[in-house]
Amino acid sequence: MSGAAPTAKATPAVAFCFLLNQLLARERWALERLVPFAGQSVDVRLPMLPAQRFVIGADGRIAPGGAEPGALVTLQGISGATPLADELRYLARHLRWDAEEELSRIVGDVAGHRLAGALRAFLDWQRDAALRIGEALVDYAVQERGVLVRRPELALLAGDIERFAQALEALEQRVSRLD
Repeated sequence: MSGAAPTAKATPAVAFCFLLNQLLARERWALERLVPFAGQSVDVRLPMLPAQRFVIGADGRIAPGGAEPGALVTLQGISGATPLADELRYLARHLRWDAEEELSRIVGDVAGHRLAGALRAFLDWQRDAALRIGEALVDYAVQERGVLVRRPELALLAGDIERFAQALEALEQRVSRLD
């Protein structure tokens, strides 16, 4: 049996933490803003990917894991009404992260450019897939199941109901004159 220390398993969460901690190391002010939240957790949920949980360390660095989420971070933004969520919103507005630059520091310019391009393509694919799935579900609900009605069809129905109400009122007036 070897006496070597175990190495951390390379996962997307570990890679994300590594890159984010690189940025935080250069932007000390941001790192210091996270220190008061040491021990708190954050769930990151991106469309079509499993949720990842991260914990803020005593030094403000980010690590995979954590027991309870203190805020919810999504692709569209940060939700939650906690001081941590407020701080994450602030950092999201003021931290400028150039992922391609971060990658180029680690793997070189060409590989960093290609990896960043692949990541952008993957995120674009996810967004496109989510839109297409949504459109397919709406079409199914409207055309196949008849659960939903499209706006133009609803407007036609409203017009037909209005014309029917006018015709009914005219008929009632004629009947009342006959009496």
